[in-house]
Amino acid sequence: MVRQREFDEEKALDAAMQLFWEKGYAATSLSDLTAKMGIQRPSLYSAFGDKEQLFEAALRKYTNLHASDIRTKLQKYPSVKEAIRAFFEDLVEEEYKESQHKGCFCINTMVELAPHDEKFEILTREHQMYLTVIFQEALVRGIRSGELESSLNAKLLAQTLVTTLIGLTVLMKSRPERSFVDNSVAAVLSLVNLPHL
Repeated sequence: MVRQREFDEEKALDAAMQLFWEKGYAATSLSDLTAKMGIQRPSLYSAFGDKEQLFEAALRKYTNLHASDIRTKLQKYPSVKEAIRAFFEDLVEEEYKESQHKGCFCINTMVELAPHDEKFEILTREHQMYLTVIFQEALVRGIRSGELESSLNAKLLAQTLVTTLIGLTVLMKSRPERSFVDNSVAAVLSLVNLPHL
């Protein structure tokens, strides 16, 4: 008979995800993880494997949540233009309100690990492609409804919006002047004729 785990794996994984997100892979020790997750090393190894396997599980969980959150935000408004405008303006607003500048866990991984580790290069690139599909779906919806010009290249613009999202998220970790960021958002929104409020 298989022995039942004495802890909640999902809660433990959430705790690991938050810690990796805050500190990154290299700066997070196994002692940090076991303390944050509230489990002993044997339980960690038994449930998740080694540190790298745990990091991968945490990253996969994050990317699923992140993509779902972005899709929900882009479907929040009947107007696709309004949805995209609100998405980027809310992104900036929320980041400048935060006292901790954690950025995006996946983008942090792309900077820290992807250049040196093929597995994480592939995982982070897959997430970029998935986000592109989500933005493209929103743009196609706008084209079909007549809100956006039928000549608009939805795939190309979706790629540009994802590049902007990644760039802004990295940039805002260094706390640039707010006007610098706002002007950049305004320029990107103009690509789909979206007024920046």
